[in-house]
Amino acid sequence: MAVVFQKPHALTDKELHYCPGCTHGIIHRLVAEAIDSLGIEGQTIGVAPVGCAVMAYDYFRCDMVEAAHGRAPAVATGLKRSLPDNVIFTYQGDGDLASIGMAEIVHAATRNENITVIFVNNAIYGMTGGQMAPTTLPGQVTQTSPYGRDVATAGYPIKVSELLSALDAPAYIARVAVNNVKNVRNAKKVIEKAFKNQIEKKGFSLVEVVSSCPTNWGMTPDKALQWVEEKMIPYYPLGVYRDKTEEGKED
Repeated sequence: MAVVFQKPHALTDKELHYCPGCTHGIIHRLVAEAIDSLGIEGQTIGVAPVGCAVMAYDYFRCDMVEAAHGRAPAVATGLKRSLPDNVIFTYQGDGDLASIGMAEIVHAATRNENITVIFVNNAIYGMTGGQMAPTTLPGQVTQTSPYGRDVATAGYPIKVSELLSALDAPAYIARVAVNNVKNVRNAKKVIEKAFKNQIEKKGFSLVEVVSSCPTNWGMTPDKALQWVEEKMIPYYPLGVYRDKTEEGKED
C-alpha cells in the first residue's frame, strides 16, 4: 500500500502536551514539513519561547535553544550572526512576541535580520490561565477582562503583521490561519517560503498564524475553529503584507 501521508521526520515521537483541539500541533507539523521539504534539518536551530510552546525543544529533531520570555528574536539574531550558514527560526506566541518581546521583534525586523519567525496568535495568554493578551479582540472575555476587553482602558489589539510591514526593512510578512483544510494548505506554502527566504539570504520573514485556544476561550474545539473564522479572521485579515523577495520588489 502506498504511503500518502506520514509524520514529518523533523518531528520527534514525543507526545504533544497541548490541550485537546489546540492548533499548535498543526503548526508544529507545518514547520517540520517545511524543514523536511527543504532538507535543512541538520543545519536548523529553533528558538523556543516562554508560553504554551515552551517545550517545543521536545518536539523538533533539529537543535533547539530556550530563550527568556520575549527574547527569542535577540537570541536568534546572535545565533544567525555567529552561525550564518545555519537556518534559524523562532516559534513564539502573542504574549511572548507582542507583549514582553515587542522591542525585540520590532528591532530584529527593522534590522532585517535574516531569520524566520513563526508567530502564533490565539488572542489570549494560554499557558498562564487565559488572561487578556495584546491581541485579545475588543469585547473578548478573558480572565482579566470578565466584561470584555474595553478599548477605552485597555486600548486596541496590536496587529503585528500590519505593524511590522510599516517598517522599511523586513523582507516578508504574512498572516495565515489553520482553522480549515484550505487555510492549512496555504499556511504550509507560506511557512516554507519564509524558510526559503532565509536560505536565499533575503532577510527577515515573519509568518503570523491565527490560531485557536479552546480551553481558555471556554469552547469546544469545533466551536473554537468557528470563532476563528467568524471573529478573528475579520479582525486579523489573512494575506501577504510585505514581500520584497521577488527580484527585490515589494508586492
